[in-house]
Amino acid sequence: MPKVLISDKMDPRAAAIFRERGIEVDEITGQTPEELKAIIGQYDGLAIRSSTKVTKDILDAATNLKVIGRAGIGVDNVDIPAASAKGVIVMNTPFGNSITTAEHAIALMFALARQLPEANAQTQQGLWPKNGFMGVEVTGKTLGLIGAGNIGSIVASRALGLKMKVVAFDPFLTPERAVEMGVEKADLDTLLAKADFITLHTPLTDQTRNILSKENLAKTKKGVRIINCARGGLVDEAALKEALDSGHVAGAALDVFATEPAKESPLFGTPNFICTPHLGASTDEAQVNVALQVAEQLSDYLLDGGITNALNVPSLSAEEAPKLKPYMALAEELGSLVGQLEGDKIQGVSVEVEGHAAELNQKPITAAVLAGLMRVYSDTVNMVNAPFLAKERGLDVREVRHDREGDYQTLVRVTVKTEAGDKSVAGTLFGNAQPRLVELFGIKVEADLAGHMLYIVNQDAPGFIGRLGSTLGEANVNIGTFHLGRRNQGGEAVLLLSVDGAVSEEVLADICKLTGVKTVKLLRFA
Repeated sequence: MPKVLISDKMDPRAAAIFRERGIEVDEITGQTPEELKAIIGQYDGLAIRSSTKVTKDILDAATNLKVIGRAGIGVDNVDIPAASAKGVIVMNTPFGNSITTAEHAIALMFALARQLPEANAQTQQGLWPKNGFMGVEVTGKTLGLIGAGNIGSIVASRALGLKMKVVAFDPFLTPERAVEMGVEKADLDTLLAKADFITLHTPLTDQTRNILSKENLAKTKKGVRIINCARGGLVDEAALKEALDSGHVAGAALDVFATEPAKESPLFGTPNFICTPHLGASTDEAQVNVALQVAEQLSDYLLDGGITNALNVPSLSAEEAPKLKPYMALAEELGSLVGQLEGDKIQGVSVEVEGHAAELNQKPITAAVLAGLMRVYSDTVNMVNAPFLAKERGLDVREVRHDREGDYQTLVRVTVKTEAGDKSVAGTLFGNAQPRLVELFGIKVEADLAGHMLYIVNQDAPGFIGRLGSTLGEANVNIGTFHLGRRNQGGEAVLLLSVDGAVSEEVLADICKLTGVKTVKLLRFA
């Protein structure tokens, strides 16, 4: 039975979901890093919010950990590269608090437009400042949307409902999607020049850090109002302070800061500045949603292999997982075969699929090939860390999908690039379930890949099989299955023999001495 640790406070219904689905769960919150490190080795899954810091040190102690689920969007508290190298999947729940965050941005926009915090504070002081606050309407104004993903699109729909015009900057926004959303797609300079209000909804990356820099703030329309409920660091806070003081920016509202908790900031106390302590996801509905989602996602993976909202591995729905399982088994066997035969000679890998395999999600098939291939380098490799290990070694990985019909209903071909040229192996599924090798380095064969196997390349000649059988028999090595293929009569032949156990170096040396033998290798498959 899989075992999960919930290490941050979550809605109790999350733990109930794990138990209902047959997963053992412990709720232990508020631990120090040392305390977490001492117990993490017991668990297959870890469910967190923002408090738990999953560092490399913690991951090194997580000997059984397979998946981390973050109830929320941000995963700044997880060392994703270390998790990937460890073979641990990292998931988040990007949609559970989308509406809540979008609504908070709209609320801050209204607060800026009507100076609500200041008016509230002075009214409660008994000043009754009726003539001291002159707001602006949002109707007919232009909202500049930096980031038009899930949350940004919700903000856009709400703004359009308020009769605003929406201009969006997002490199991944297609013209068709912009039309569907009812927004104008624009470059950043155009947005800055047009917008009366600017709201940010983009992740923090090297490309987006300080996207509202001093230079870009100077390009905005005088009197613009700025809202950030996305990530701290998207706005240059010192430059924003200057723009507010000069009056170029009429108001700003931040829910996030470059450093959090924000105990101090140059913006604190600045007129026309509003801030909240990262409340974008803080509603009862959102906290319930993300807790339930993370429990379902971790359960799907631990029980069925389904991967949803993963940040370091291709997603694989619970419905796809059973269909892909035999293809992934085939792909891993092919990768293992070519990895054991070519080893560190490999410079690049191409994974081709055709027939039924071409109708499926190819990313998990490629990851399975790399997992089998990279096992030559590491005995802890899996589908998660194999692509990273391949990248570290400079392997060029290509994916090819063929619509053509071939000799088989489904086919997976793995071709590796070496200094000696390309080497290719191919396999299919018998009965849509049983992996079977059908081609090995250009020679047609039919073989199961399992257990200990001998790979022998020899010159096709009468009597060789008898001499090989005698050599193995004299060494008390029992042959399980025997698979033979050749390029042409009297040419190069390939034998794949399954044997009932490992074969000693002495026996391998004896086989090498047989007339016509060119290559002998002992292979091992799961």
